[in-house]
Amino acid sequence: MVKKYSIAEARDNLASVVHEAEEGAQVELTRRGKPVAVLIGVEDFERRLSKEKPGFRAAYEKFRREHNLAELDIDPDEIFGDVRDPSPGRDFNW
Repeated sequence: MVKKYSIAEARDNLASVVHEAEEGAQVELTRRGKPVAVLIGVEDFERRLSKEKPGFRAAYEKFRREHNLAELDIDPDEIFGDVRDPSPGRDFNW
């Protein structure tokens, strides 16, 4: 949730504005009604700057840890059986 404060309001209530950002709110600072800056908490800032973004493998491994696929009793052939076209395709000559 984005909260908006003028720079003067933020200056007068700096401690509470910083506390809001620490708790996860994005605080937008305005000058003459126009946005000029955003205040966010350190955790949010570090997450946004993180160079190590989880790739597919990490996301897949996390998914596998959180969900037991065997309990779902899913038959892949039943779900994906008609996805691929079994025909040999078109004729092609070099």
